[in-house]
Amino acid sequence: MSLDPNQIERYSRQLLLREIGGIGQGKLLSATVFLLGAGGLGAPVALYLAAAGVGTLVIADSDNVDLSNLQRQILFATPDIGRAKGTVAAETLQRLNPDVRVRAINQRVTGAILDATLPDCQVAVDASDNFATRYLLNAACLKHHKPLVTGAVLGFSGQVASFHHGIRASAPCYHCLFPNAPEQNNASCTTAGVLGGVAGIVGTLQAVEVIKELLAIGTPLAGELLLISTLDLLFHRVRIAKNPTCPTCGPS
Repeated sequence: MSLDPNQIERYSRQLLLREIGGIGQGKLLSATVFLLGAGGLGAPVALYLAAAGVGTLVIADSDNVDLSNLQRQILFATPDIGRAKGTVAAETLQRLNPDVRVRAINQRVTGAILDATLPDCQVAVDASDNFATRYLLNAACLKHHKPLVTGAVLGFSGQVASFHHGIRASAPCYHCLFPNAPEQNNASCTTAGVLGGVAGIVGTLQAVEVIKELLAIGTPLAGELLLISTLDLLFHRVRIAKNPTCPTCGPS
């Protein structure tokens, strides 16, 4: 893909990176990424992917903007309260970068929606806020052989991981990492709270991992979990073991 003069100027700082350059930028502009959730994590993911020139973003979120979202969900502003998050996200991202096509899915994601959407995507991003949805996306990515970049945040802590399940036979999946869903009240920002900037850190790291996956550069977090403690500014990277009896990726 050849870049026009406006694109050369817009992406000039990325084009200087030897890992990206013109060829890599063309790959980004041709890519499609599925993003589940436009909240505290999904907002920075979407903004940085759009700014980087990822050509098509499919954003699924069934919620409307609420006043309590604005402390961390930086896609939205006070006048957006009450509007569908996916619709507002599409408008905001296309103002940021007209190169980017955004398709909003303003409804709760189902297996049928994922089956219709994921085949056209290169990477899926989990920025959701409940385990049922996370397990659903995990299973769909396994089915359609798509890499999954997931993130989570609570209080002053966060985590990021990538999964190549369905791509490498030995790769673990999200269900291997969390064989049982914790009690939701113990894993919810609604009850435990969250610092907005921590969601920004985790979402930004997810965006970087997506770009690494799209361009096959660097060392992805595939099969590893990055744990972040911002109060102590500590980062720990640990391996995730494949569960041979996993109900999602184990033997059928």
